[in-house]
Amino acid sequence: MKGSTHRRCYCRDPKTGKPLGKSCSKLSSRKHGSYSIRQELPPREDGNRRSFSRAGYESLKEAQADLDHVRALLGLAESDDPEALAQIAQLLETVAAEKVPLPNIESTRRRLSHGLDLISRLTVGEWLDMWLAGKKGRQSAISRDESNIRVHLKPRIGHLRLDRLRVSHLSEMFEAIAEDNVEIAEGNAARRKAFEDLARIPWKGREPRARRKAMKAAIADMEPYRRIVGPATRQRVRSTLRAALNAAIAQQMITFNPAAHVELEAGKRPKALVWTEERVLHWQRTGEKSSSVMVWTPEHTGLFLDHAADDRLYALFHLIAFRGLRRGEACGQKWTDTHLDAGLITVAKQLVVDGWEVYEDDPKTDAGARTIALDADTVEVLRQHRTRQDEEREKWGTAWVETGRVFTRENGELLHPANVTRRFIELYEEIGLPPVRLHDLRHGAATLAHAAGADLKDIQEMLGHSSITITADTYTSLLPEADLAIAEAAARLVPRARAPRDVPDGADRLGDISGAATPSAHAARTQTAPDGTSGAE
Repeated sequence: MKGSTHRRCYCRDPKTGKPLGKSCSKLSSRKHGSYSIRQELPPREDGNRRSFSRAGYESLKEAQADLDHVRALLGLAESDDPEALAQIAQLLETVAAEKVPLPNIESTRRRLSHGLDLISRLTVGEWLDMWLAGKKGRQSAISRDESNIRVHLKPRIGHLRLDRLRVSHLSEMFEAIAEDNVEIAEGNAARRKAFEDLARIPWKGREPRARRKAMKAAIADMEPYRRIVGPATRQRVRSTLRAALNAAIAQQMITFNPAAHVELEAGKRPKALVWTEERVLHWQRTGEKSSSVMVWTPEHTGLFLDHAADDRLYALFHLIAFRGLRRGEACGQKWTDTHLDAGLITVAKQLVVDGWEVYEDDPKTDAGARTIALDADTVEVLRQHRTRQDEEREKWGTAWVETGRVFTRENGELLHPANVTRRFIELYEEIGLPPVRLHDLRHGAATLAHAAGADLKDIQEMLGHSSITITADTYTSLLPEADLAIAEAAARLVPRARAPRDVPDGADRLGDISGAATPSAHAARTQTAPDGTSGAE
């Protein structure tokens, strides 16, 4: 197919106003006019001719380079592949009409070999919307992906073309998120300081009232509190993007997934720590927790359960504290899956919160569908709870809502998991216990089972983990009593000619637990160390 370069100018005849074209006398000067290229393209399906034309080159060298580029693109199609040749011709027509740079040859070669659309202009944001609309699976997972796309991905990279997304774009995005974290922290600190200053201004008096009014106006103009986007959240954002781009590869829209190659700080699981006396004192003095995941000692757990014994949700808290159910699993437990005579419960369903809506779903993982043995105390607690529920059913009569759940509202309706958490916090704050999450009762159940001699496999099955690694890394912080017993047992393995300094039997090596002035009825049954001896020697 023919192609050529030529030089032309835009001078016009002063009398007729017509372009002079090649007859312009100034064309003999290399600095006058500009160069153009024209390349014949394969004819359209109806037989009409078409060509690629572009003007405005300052030198013949530039014009010839682009003409060679166009010919190289045409040469990507095999001689016996008219469909590929037509694709390239359509691509060049589009490039000429839109006056955009010529596409990269190697990139076009890859897209052509993979059967991808050569003229796609789909943006990352458009593809993320398409992918999310067709996504199937758990509603909670879909909601998490939707949040990641809406909050992080579309505002930062949604405008980029899908086929031009690079690792560098994602690196810049995550660096910008890290920089925003600094601003968020500073803004939160300023807002917190403003509230502290406001609290110190007296209520009475004209001048204090004017100061309070001005301070409130200043606070209203501040940014609201915002959450820091930590390493774990950034990993989840990348996970959402990586899944969406993998789907684009499967549909032959792109050939490379940059999300799989961007480097991020690892989002490590927080290590669960026990509320020892020293950590409780530090929290009381500073308000700081040693870890985001804190676990009560057996004494703390016993104090809480004793205090909550008359609460209508006591049996739920008892079940989580000793057998480690997730909040949604406890709220979704059915009587048909609860076998008190056999001392077993089967975890088959859970209640999941999406926004504020609650719906029933299968357990979080395949391993989450499990059967758990109940101790005699827990069986008795559940029997008493069932009697109480029967009394509530009789009281409500025809207004009772029969859901078949073990734990319900007063009229039988489903419990909202968030309200269960709120009640849990109210109860432990009433007696001044150090703060934990409701989910941390589950951590505590794993810790108690570990201290009582259960191995990691037993704990994994009780908690319904899909991997024993999760159990080992996150959930089994040794209780101080069990840790001390192991240390003593290890020391006794070494024969010594000289006897170590005697330690009086029954000496208190750990000190009293804050707030545990009265022994709990629950504590004595949960302090057995792995070797069968008492952990508090």
